[in-house]
Amino acid sequence: MSIIVRDARKEDMKSVLDLINQLAVYEKEPDAVEVTVADLELHGYGENPVFHCFVAESNQEVLGIALVYMRFSTWKGPVLHLEDLVVNQSQRGLGIGTMLLDEVVKYGSKLNVKRICWEVLDWNEPAIQFYEQKGADVKRDWDVVHLDEAGIKNYISNI
Repeated sequence: MSIIVRDARKEDMKSVLDLINQLAVYEKEPDAVEVTVADLELHGYGENPVFHCFVAESNQEVLGIALVYMRFSTWKGPVLHLEDLVVNQSQRGLGIGTMLLDEVVKYGSKLNVKRICWEVLDWNEPAIQFYEQKGADVKRDWDVVHLDEAGIKNYISNI
């Protein structure tokens, strides 16, 4: 099977969303995805794109994605954040994740970022092992903090 990794195109967003939903099921949050194809098209390909996406494909079928965006570290400077790296469950173990991560790291290097960062669930041992084998430092002493949409509204109402 011949696999290529390329920049995602607007017409790939349906396949991208399918993989995002597949990830949500894997991460035991099947009803958590609110983003739509229209959202992905607007925010990735509108006037001010807020993310960049890579796809791995074979025979015009998207097998995996890596979605990234820029952040800024007050300690380090420009940082590339890898929001999600997803490989279709039926295609895992073929090197697609490595190909996507390679592309993300090359992209970050081209942007001269000081760090590439992402989160991984503490129970996702296959992913943790994969990242550690690639030289990533999994920070187990940090907690991720989220303020969701309801939390934001609640916060604002109490200011």
